[in-house]
Amino acid sequence: MSQSNSPRLSVSTWSLHRTLGKPAIYGPGQSGPGANGANGGLPLHELPARLAEFGIHTLEICHFHLPSTDDDYLKKLRGALDRAGIELWSLLIDGGDLTDSANADRDQAWIADWIGVAGKLGAKNTRVVAGKSEPTPATLEQSRTRMSQLLAVGQAAGVRIMTENWLGLMSNAESVLWLLEKLDGQVGLCVDFGNWRGPNKYEELAAIMPHGDSSHAKASFLDERTLDRDDYVRCLDLAKTAHFAGPHTLIYDGPNNDEWFGLSVERDVVQPYLS
Repeated sequence: MSQSNSPRLSVSTWSLHRTLGKPAIYGPGQSGPGANGANGGLPLHELPARLAEFGIHTLEICHFHLPSTDDDYLKKLRGALDRAGIELWSLLIDGGDLTDSANADRDQAWIADWIGVAGKLGAKNTRVVAGKSEPTPATLEQSRTRMSQLLAVGQAAGVRIMTENWLGLMSNAESVLWLLEKLDGQVGLCVDFGNWRGPNKYEELAAIMPHGDSSHAKASFLDERTLDRDDYVRCLDLAKTAHFAGPHTLIYDGPNNDEWFGLSVERDVVQPYLS
């Protein structure tokens, strides 16, 4: 269950990808990081103060938004978080595939390096992709083995490992629950509202929501100013029913380029669920 006593608002840097200048997204075997304040965007180390002004004090950072992993830069960013009173809930490691038949060793080592970065930043958690392959007994067991090995890396860095109902391996509730059980509750769970679709979406989300440590509260937008309120509220109601007590991380990637506006629309709907 959650590490917090009550729900609270959070934001992912993915929701501000345009604000940050759309830095290149990269994974293992690809070049990165990119420039700070890419393409004239807001430098990442200036975001904590801006977020505090917006009234939110919990943040998740996507790995590819870090312009550097040098110790000096990580200290600078950690100082900016501390000065703004921002809790770094998680570093989102958005690359790597622990179930890749050819590159799993390389990807596991790459992920382990990022777990170390999360520790230097003072993140409470880091979210790891469990695997991109379709769930089979073999791929699930491979993920379990490699996630178990990454737990030791997280412990050494002082960071809790989490995963998410995202991509091939975690594409249904049965697979998510199997992996969490086999890892003896040592791995946390981020429940993303928008990753699953189809007629069984809400039934599947209801099955995993009681295990959620955090949510990615992503709304679908019908146009530049209007979200799909029925879907969003239904997901939030599932969290409330499950006595969810972690951060609701607002995820915005809608059509309006004013990301702060999109976040404010989502915030207005989530706010009543925080009491």
